[in-house]
Amino acid sequence: MKKGIYVLPSLLTSGSLFLGFYSVLQAFQGRFIHAAMAIMFAAVLDGLDGKVARLTKTESRFGVEYDSLADLVSFGVAPATLAYTWALRPFGRFGWLAAFLLLACAALRLARFNVQVDTTESSRFVGLPTPASAGMIAMLVLFFHRLDIVLVNRSIVILLLVYFLAFLMVSSVRFNSFKKLDLIKRKPFSTLVLMVLTLVVIVAEPEIMLFAIFSLYILSGPVIYLHHLIVKKEVEEEEPVEELM
Repeated sequence: MKKGIYVLPSLLTSGSLFLGFYSVLQAFQGRFIHAAMAIMFAAVLDGLDGKVARLTKTESRFGVEYDSLADLVSFGVAPATLAYTWALRPFGRFGWLAAFLLLACAALRLARFNVQVDTTESSRFVGLPTPASAGMIAMLVLFFHRLDIVLVNRSIVILLLVYFLAFLMVSSVRFNSFKKLDLIKRKPFSTLVLMVLTLVVIVAEPEIMLFAIFSLYILSGPVIYLHHLIVKKEVEEEEPVEELM
């Protein structure tokens, strides 16, 4: 600290923190669309601060800790508040307990990540990343608004979704981190074409497409995990047969 801190990545982290706080204020005022969009923009800044720090070689322990604290607000407090004020309030005690569980699991997920950051493979996240969980809540709000879906008084589906997201964050299910997708290095021409097409589709219907992308990413972890369990069980069943032969 006596040598100073790196300003640029810390400014991006501060921007993410501000957007998380702004989302909480908007949620309490009933402006759910603004609250959801603030969470999405916070996720963009959160993705940028780490990349900027690595590209400019300005990584520091202070930056890592500051980023975790900002993430707790932007992807823990903000989505929990949005979920409660938007859909969980009619459930009473069960509603705010679900929102608190989402916040608590986000805090536990961040703490575990900080402890295991040097011991786990960089290509996989252990547990659902907090930005993905928060993004799913935000995109659900935007998706409902885009399709003019009327939220019923006690939407049990959203309550179950909150519990599901909370469980995934603290689970041992692995999710792709996409850290090996290095866009600075040379890639095949088809990669550029695919990315441009994806961008066009997202821009055409951002609420629908981003909701679909977040849904597929969240489901990918459990699907791959179950697939590995099935393959492992089949291998274990075949081994005794081979030994007998």
